[in-house]
Amino acid sequence: MSDAESQILRTVLDRWRSAVDAHEPDRVASYFTDDAIFQGLHPYAVGPAGVAEYYAGQPIGLTATYDIRETRRLGDDLVLGYLRVEFAFTDRPVLPVYLSVIVRRVDDAWLISHYQVSRLD
Repeated sequence: MSDAESQILRTVLDRWRSAVDAHEPDRVASYFTDDAIFQGLHPYAVGPAGVAEYYAGQPIGLTATYDIRETRRLGDDLVLGYLRVEFAFTDRPVLPVYLSVIVRRVDDAWLISHYQVSRLD
């Protein structure tokens, strides 16, 4: 895991986490590419509108913490990340999941182009 790839992922994922924690679904969605494949724990969506709809349906008070486990540089403008994420709720136990993301540089910004959650059992 290189420091450069980790820093790219942290920059993107810290913005994502901030928007999730603030319950701002449109801001969460703004960190995804127009053609992003998004798979949370419900049926998948493509693009920011589906991401916003998914996070709009999440309860107020949801927060996320993450730990980057692995990174790979897939190309000059692509970074893969594998993370452990814990989603905390105000009224139920923490939900631990694994998250695979691919972030892609679009102009001068890094955005999420693939998001795949796997539940830990």
